[in-house]
Amino acid sequence: MEQPENDSVSYETAEQIILRWDATAAEDARVRMIFEGDRQEIDRYLQAVDRIQLSMESTTLSDDDGAAGVQEQSKKINGAIQIAMARLEDEFRNILISHASPVETETLTESMSSAHLTPRTSTSISEFPGNDDYSSRGDEDSISRDGSSSLERGESSNTISSYRSMSSIREIDLIPSDIVCDLRSIAERMIAAGYFRECVQVYGSVRKSAVDACFKKLGVEKLSIGDIQRMEWEALNAKIGKWMRAAKMCVRVLFASEKRLCEQIFEGLGTAADDACFMETVKGPAVQLFNFAEAISISRRAPEKLFKILDLHDTLFDLLPDIDAVFDGKSAESIRVQATEIFSRLAEAARGMLNEFENAVLREPSKVPVPGGTIHPLTRYVMNYISLISDYKQTLSELIVSRPATGSRYSDDQTTPDMDFSDHEEQSPLALHLIWIIVILQFNLEGKSKHYKDNSLAHLFIMNNVHYIVQKIKGSPELREMIGDHYLRKLTAKFRQAATSYQRATWVGVLYCLRDEGLHVSGSFSSGVSKTALRERFKSFNAMFEDVHKTQALWLIPDTQLREELRISISDLLIPAYRSFLGRFRSHIESGRHPENYIKYSVEDLETAVLDFFEGCAVSQHSRRRSQ
Repeated sequence: MEQPENDSVSYETAEQIILRWDATAAEDARVRMIFEGDRQEIDRYLQAVDRIQLSMESTTLSDDDGAAGVQEQSKKINGAIQIAMARLEDEFRNILISHASPVETETLTESMSSAHLTPRTSTSISEFPGNDDYSSRGDEDSISRDGSSSLERGESSNTISSYRSMSSIREIDLIPSDIVCDLRSIAERMIAAGYFRECVQVYGSVRKSAVDACFKKLGVEKLSIGDIQRMEWEALNAKIGKWMRAAKMCVRVLFASEKRLCEQIFEGLGTAADDACFMETVKGPAVQLFNFAEAISISRRAPEKLFKILDLHDTLFDLLPDIDAVFDGKSAESIRVQATEIFSRLAEAARGMLNEFENAVLREPSKVPVPGGTIHPLTRYVMNYISLISDYKQTLSELIVSRPATGSRYSDDQTTPDMDFSDHEEQSPLALHLIWIIVILQFNLEGKSKHYKDNSLAHLFIMNNVHYIVQKIKGSPELREMIGDHYLRKLTAKFRQAATSYQRATWVGVLYCLRDEGLHVSGSFSSGVSKTALRERFKSFNAMFEDVHKTQALWLIPDTQLREELRISISDLLIPAYRSFLGRFRSHIESGRHPENYIKYSVEDLETAVLDFFEGCAVSQHSRRRSQ
């Protein structure tokens, strides 16, 4: 035991000092605290306590003699010890309370910022698109991306930066070193006198209040698992981001510093005294902290939760070594086990959510066709979703270790597509899941295309959506690497085939009007042209083209380049055929009456009219130039 520097005092003097500070007998002792006085007074009291304890030990050794005087002396010494321990307990409590102000969040943040942190953009995603929901028409990305922390900006948002840390624990001084020495000097004497439990209880109750106050400042709320599971996802989404930041501060700074303080005060003073005091202080707050993540890990496995689940998973992955280091005592085993079990459940939840997402894509039931054959909200949602999956490639590659549940299992099921894995032998299970999601998305889109009454529009719809899938893959290097160029070429061929099918469905009938067959009579090619048949042919062409023009101007190809490519392809089919037909037969119409009723379009008119196609809006009657 560390002794004060004063000379040794007699038992009688020591007893007088102890009694003078008996708060139950002296008014002055009730209103004054020894450790708020001068150093000499503190040392005199500690020396008196040491002398009384030494007398108690001597009396115990001679207690076997059974002399009445010895027993009386022992009783007297025990009384003095009880008074001294009560006093020291009050002093211990007062010192702790005087230095129990919660750590400022700025201090915790500064400690965290000294670590080498690698930011990764966290994400939030809306719920799976509802039946016939076209609210995202033209909205390129319904998933938010933000590389900065909303906490750092002082904002409340669904988007919070998550971190992968290459460093960890940052201890800070919770109590000044000279005060720590005073606390240790009291703890030494209380524990030596057999007041271990009282010392631990006082310490734990005061420091736990300080930890609770820090929790409040960090936004860690006292919520039961049931409270958390009853929350709306939107509200919970924001809390998850705050929790991840707070958890790192709590484990790496707050809990670690509390552990260090316990070691400074209690280490070597008894069997795991420091560990006991540490757990008395932080066990309740630690359980409260980890209950939040536990509630999330066992909540309903909705697909929109996947990325926050992965953020939580990565946060715990980073924290587990620090949790093991901070909670390394035997009495802290339950905390280590809880954290490890939550980590495992989050991994299982992530796998389950990916399966739920696949099922949701396959079964998404909307039947009302999207206007103009544009990109379906489901396509946007799914491709944005799997683009984000590629952002989490490192984590998910470790979690997803089996192929998607397809193939021969569904070979007789007409409501589910099949997938041949032989084309993808070299690809990872995660890559196969991404390809499978695209396969089932296309399968669903094929079903939706059948709800269009116009076959041309159905083909345009498939072209638009598959082209969008291709562009999203090309726009993400990581996604493209996982999907692979082989499958990307298959997708490209598919949307080009859809474009070809559109052209056939739309323009074969129109171009059929421009054929020579049926216009010549008596086999004569020089003058044997039936003007009646020719006029009907021009009228048919005009009516068909006008109908196509009026209708397909309302259709929409959102991608500028694809829209221009299809217009060029249409022009390459239509313009040469019309120019040739007009060149061969114009004179036969113009030599008759009212030629303007039959030749309504010049070649230039058609070229201009084609530019109206696929803009998604009605054509003005004055927007094209007509021949006079």
